[in-house]
Amino acid sequence: MAASDFFGLFNYWIVIVLMMLGLYTVVSRGNLVKKIVGLNIFQTSVFILYISIGKIEGGTAPILTGNPGEVYSNPLPHVLILTAIVVGVATTALGLALVVRIKMSYDSIEEDEIQAADDEMEFGSGSEAKDAPQ
Repeated sequence: MAASDFFGLFNYWIVIVLMMLGLYTVVSRGNLVKKIVGLNIFQTSVFILYISIGKIEGGTAPILTGNPGEVYSNPLPHVLILTAIVVGVATTALGLALVVRIKMSYDSIEEDEIQAADDEMEFGSGSEAKDAPQ
């Protein structure tokens, strides 16, 4: 693979790196805010992918100029991404609002501490479960 092939597909390499970074952050972190940041990184990689697909080499904005040989870029991916950005901002705001409510209820935003508190509320303390007959 030549250097020109690598740099010719640079957008796609960035998409792959960002997608894997976002996925790793979501899977490996227990902090809920970090998980939301990971989802945003993953979402950004999808935005870059769709915008890269919509670009045509030598294409211009789809404005009719009267030149029949004009090559246009497809505007649909860009319009969809603008909508996805708005939805992404709203989803992030909702996720952060839920994290604030979880912090108020459980006094933590760490996933394992929340799970332990939930288990304790549901099953009681660990010592009672050990003493119970089976």
